[in-house]
Amino acid sequence: MASEPATHLLVPFASASDPACRAALPDLPLPHLTALLAGLQPAHTDAGTDHSLSAPHERALAHSIGLLRSDGSAYPDGLLPWAAAQSRTPELPQAWFTPCHFQVGMEQVSLLPGDQLGLTDEHARPLFDALAPYCAEDGIALRYESATRWHASGEVLRGIACASLDRVGGRSVEAWMTDSTANPAGGQLLKRLQSEAQMLFYTHPVFDAREAQRLHPVNGFWLSGAGALDHPTPLLPAPWMPDGLRSAALQADWPRWKDAWAALDSREIKDLLERARRGEPVTLSLCGERAAQRFTSAPRGAMVRAGRLLKNLLGRAPAWKTLETL
Repeated sequence: MASEPATHLLVPFASASDPACRAALPDLPLPHLTALLAGLQPAHTDAGTDHSLSAPHERALAHSIGLLRSDGSAYPDGLLPWAAAQSRTPELPQAWFTPCHFQVGMEQVSLLPGDQLGLTDEHARPLFDALAPYCAEDGIALRYESATRWHASGEVLRGIACASLDRVGGRSVEAWMTDSTANPAGGQLLKRLQSEAQMLFYTHPVFDAREAQRLHPVNGFWLSGAGALDHPTPLLPAPWMPDGLRSAALQADWPRWKDAWAALDSREIKDLLERARRGEPVTLSLCGERAAQRFTSAPRGAMVRAGRLLKNLLGRAPAWKTLETL
């Protein structure tokens, strides 16, 4: 869900809650971002916590494309119906099943999603074929989209609040378990299905094949993007969302994350800065793990110009000062 680079740049994982990331922020020079922020004005702040089921960049994306409820309000936490929004039948409850590896440690169980497992069709398709009949027995139609994403549909998926992979990937799953308060029967069914998948995958030949290749075995799936739209919603084009910061942050690779920020600053941020200086309307959304901030082109009136002059005289705040608030 992304368009060509345009006038709205939405940056996931512009900052992160990991102490190592926070410590690295002052070492980010980011000259183009500093200059761009000096010329934009704050338009909206989505203040939250790093424990919400929906990540700030997901909430910001939903708002930007008009993925809202019929009364114009945002979907509740964990209930952004991403799978349904991208289907031809958005009124039907749908979700994504992502094959994954649950890693059991001394004190916690952490999750590695399919895109971090090097999972290909060779191993994913047989596992999908094995699980699909079990899903059908429970009223869930499973469709193979890719090695790392299986599409599910069925009434049992209505009202299931779930954490996205960007929340749970690489972390303990205990804090991110599905909330089925609105649909307790569906929640119990899905938990049973996840347990069945764990046993089914453990005894599948693919399990031994991956271990023989020294690859993490697939021993379960994660549910995300569940729900249905409560009214027909023609969605707007999505903003440009670079992926470099996200992939590095999810693997807690902070040196690579810093390099990704330097590359982003020298390309996409520089392009947005040049557009703003030409007088084009631009929007920048910076999203961390707790909050998101949206900035837009400032008006060009005399009072605004005077404010910019004063700001320049006082000195520009470095960009990392904004990033540490996210």
